[in-house]
Parts: sequence; C-alpha cells; structure tokens
Amino acid sequence: MSLMLSLLMVVQVLSALAIIVLVLLQQGKGADMGSAFGTGSAGSLFGASGAANFLSRTTKWAAVVFFASTAGLAYVTHKNAGGPAAVDSGVMQGYQAPADKSVPQAPGAGSVPAPAGDASVPNAPAPAAGVQPAAPAKPDASVPQAPATTAPAAPGKTDQPATPAK
Repeated sequence: MSLMLSLLMVVQVLSALAIIVLVLLQQGKGADMGSAFGTGSAGSLFGASGAANFLSRTTKWAAVVFFASTAGLAYVTHKNAGGPAAVDSGVMQGYQAPADKSVPQAPGAGSVPAPAGDASVPNAPAPAAGVQPAAPAKPDASVPQAPATTAPAAPGKTDQPATPAK
C-alpha cells in the first residue's frame, strides 16, 4: 500500500503543477484587444482560437486527474487507518478522567488558613505583631491635582449651575 500511496501523491503533485501552468498560460477575456496591435495569436501553432480550446481542454483533464487522485488518496489513507477505529484515535485518546468530579483547587489552597486582616479589604495580609497599619497617604501640595469632576446631571435636573460654553 505504501507504493500506491506514493504513486497517487506523485500524480496529484504533477497534476496540480500542470493546472497551475495551464491556467497561467491562458489569456483572459479582455485579451482580445491585444490582437489589434499585432500581438494576436492568429499565426500561432494552433490558429486564432485553437490555443484557447487546447489549453482549456487540457486544464479540464488535469483537473479531472487531480480530483481522481485526491479521491484515491482519501480512500487509501482511510483504508490503511483501519476503518471506523480510526475515528477514535486523536489527541484525547488514552485520557483518563479524574475519579472525583469536584472543582479543582489551587495547589496548597486547602492546607493554608485564610489570612486574618482588615475586614474591609478581602484577603488582606495580617499586620505583624506590634505594628500599626499605615495611614493613607495624603496628596502632596506641590503637585497640581486635577479638579474633582462630577457626573453630568440627567436631563431636566438642575442641581448644578450651568457653565457657559466657550
């Protein structure tokens, strides 16, 4: 089977390259204007329209060979994989689910007691014995502070004086 797989792979690559070359050789629909300036294909090997017919037919057959080799590769690789058992193989094959279905815990979370700190701050560390908690820092007077802003009033409420527009 390895020989068949290699042969089909070579046929597929060659047909893909043939399709690429044949498509690039064909002229687009707007290429007819070029014949007015003397670059037409009237004097070519296949005649004025013979090259287009030959290239389009050859492209069609190269595409047929490409799709046939693709189908053959799919058949050979599926047959070598062992049939329906191949569906069960994958990244999760052999994974064993944990016995208990509980929520996983962080390492060491169950053995460490919760810190006893300030009740207003959750999970704040407890201060050391004999140490007073620090007072909140006051703003420095030398640093200019932004003026305090308030949320704009809802339409129809006149709690705040109106400021003139600049």
